[in-house]
Amino acid sequence: MIRNVVFDMGNVLIRFDPARFVERLGLDSPEDRELLLREIFRSAEWPMLDWGALDEAGFEALVLPRIPERLHDAARTLIYHWDEPIEPIPGMEALARACKEAGLGVYLLSNASARLYDYWKRVPGSAYFDGMMVSAPLRCIKPMPEIYRRLLDQFNLRAEECLFLDDSALNVCGAKLAGMNAVIFDGDVNAARAAIFGQAADH
Repeated sequence: MIRNVVFDMGNVLIRFDPARFVERLGLDSPEDRELLLREIFRSAEWPMLDWGALDEAGFEALVLPRIPERLHDAARTLIYHWDEPIEPIPGMEALARACKEAGLGVYLLSNASARLYDYWKRVPGSAYFDGMMVSAPLRCIKPMPEIYRRLLDQFNLRAEECLFLDDSALNVCGAKLAGMNAVIFDGDVNAARAAIFGQAADH
């Protein structure tokens, strides 16, 4: 029986769309928009934030020299404030609430920088979560087996009683290898709801 639901964050609870973040800056030049997208979100350094090998200040110091000075303020906005405003995935706050009201444990497992703790309370539905695990402080990321084990150990969860929702097939595979039930979230909230409550009631 499913007793706990583990949510990813980006493109599950909230929209994470770098091209959208760049568009919100209102830059006229397509070349400038592409440069910021490439040098920030598509850079070799960006994943290091999730790994905890860099914080935002360290990231800024590495990437700003590659960006024209006239775009430095825009770059800093993307580095430190891409989450302003947060754009929720429609229906997911209600789903988290429904899980909580049904007596299920509700948890977050996210590949993210430690700055997530600064904006987590602004994520719709965050108030319904019983616990969270963020990759950066752990120095390991999904789909590494260790991060799933650490989630289970920290919150005293049984893998077979957990259902994991993530938009990444690779991360879903990692959860299954850890013994968890897991489904790919493709934006279909009704399908996610059916997966959760169907399995919660099946046994």
